[in-house]
Amino acid sequence: MAAGAVALTACTRPEAPSQGEPVILNIGATGEPVGLDPSTVNGAGTPFVLLYNVYETLVRIDGEGAIRPLLARDYSVSDDNKVYTFNLDGLAKFASNTPVDAEAVVTSFDRILKGDGITDQVTSKMAPVDSVKALDSDTVEVTLKQPSNQWLFDMAGPAGIIYDPAGLDTLDTKPAGSGPFAFAEWETGQFVKLVRNDHYWGTGTRVDEVFFRYYADPNAMNTAMLSGQLDIISNLTVPQALDQFGDPDKYTVIEGTTDGEVVLGFNHDNPQLADLKVRQAINYGIDRQALVDSVWGGKGMLIGSMVAPTDPWFEDLSKTYTFDQEKARALLKEAGFESGLTLRLRVPTLPYAPPAARFIAAQLKEIGVTVQVEELEFARWLSEVYTAGDYDMTIVAHVEPRDIGNFANPDYYWHYDNPAFADLIKKADEGSAQEQVTLMKEAAKMLADDAAADWLFLLPNLVITTKEVSGLEQNATSLSFDLTSVATNR
Repeated sequence: MAAGAVALTACTRPEAPSQGEPVILNIGATGEPVGLDPSTVNGAGTPFVLLYNVYETLVRIDGEGAIRPLLARDYSVSDDNKVYTFNLDGLAKFASNTPVDAEAVVTSFDRILKGDGITDQVTSKMAPVDSVKALDSDTVEVTLKQPSNQWLFDMAGPAGIIYDPAGLDTLDTKPAGSGPFAFAEWETGQFVKLVRNDHYWGTGTRVDEVFFRYYADPNAMNTAMLSGQLDIISNLTVPQALDQFGDPDKYTVIEGTTDGEVVLGFNHDNPQLADLKVRQAINYGIDRQALVDSVWGGKGMLIGSMVAPTDPWFEDLSKTYTFDQEKARALLKEAGFESGLTLRLRVPTLPYAPPAARFIAAQLKEIGVTVQVEELEFARWLSEVYTAGDYDMTIVAHVEPRDIGNFANPDYYWHYDNPAFADLIKKADEGSAQEQVTLMKEAAKMLADDAAADWLFLLPNLVITTKEVSGLEQNATSLSFDLTSVATNR
């Protein structure tokens, strides 16, 4: 990003509230939130519902992965790329009808910087920050310890949410934001309800109520859509069923990309998986295209490293390890496992993970690896695998944008410790825009060559709507299921 002033186009002004019968949208979803405060709970379920819809940030990510204005109408960056000055839109208000002012920004950022009860996923994004100051009621100055290309991008996600200071004590039960919707109700296991925020400061939504309805069985969600109970399927998790929605007079199919790298993750604290030859053998031993065809209906891009195609440093690394069982067996023999080895594969009960685990177990058996598959409810997976590190291998889609830097943190649940990789990530973050792209490409290739994981495929963005619904993005480039432009003509 060039130093100096960066002008951004501000949001347009509010529309009149809807009249007559309320406009209600029913949205089918799978990954239910595990809590309502995006700063204190892990998992993508919470920002999926609340980010940009209920909570807003200074800047946001658009459907092409670019930074756009939100609460900040513009910002400037000092010549040394360390001081950011944000000018807030003076019309911005919280749902409580109180102003979104500089003190609210300082309070929200300081809360993350202090870290009390805040997840590592969020506090790590604020690590570059040295200080946050209110210069006046509409101007905030953030000073970084060192230049960081990633920091502003991260501020478009959960770490950058600006909370209503008056609601901080009850965020677990009552989200307090400035978005076009306000939180209304959460019935665990059933739905999260949002309602139109009549105090919204920007372009008002044309929808009065939204229900995110949760389905443990993706086929039941498809049936609900076909029977008219849903207006949107937010993430088609049975791509084999796509033909059911092939009638263009009834349905619109939106197909794009996501940031969701489906990763066969290795616990590098396991001595067997700390061996490069073992990791390479596993990569050679899995036919990823056949897995995509079997598990995800042939929908899903092969990537080869922790980079999505909407990232500026994307390169096709999917052929780093091609399917070669003979080579896999030879590598296991060189590693001293000619007689085989046994590994535990603990996966969450998300739609893609158990079928992928069974496919992988069958393929790795052919090269001499016995895979013991265990399926866990997602909350238990978060506790035992993600937090406690009790696993050998796991499968999960990492949907956070530009999250390759997680591999630079040896305390992250993979426990991947490669100082050379971490150094590349650091230099890329602190360098110029061109240096960032060049160094991030090097980092992605290093990760692939080192078989730090097995990148199975990139989740496609498969959204189904009725013909009456419009305004959804083609690509999912953030953690949000963004409803800010959604409309229906019924």
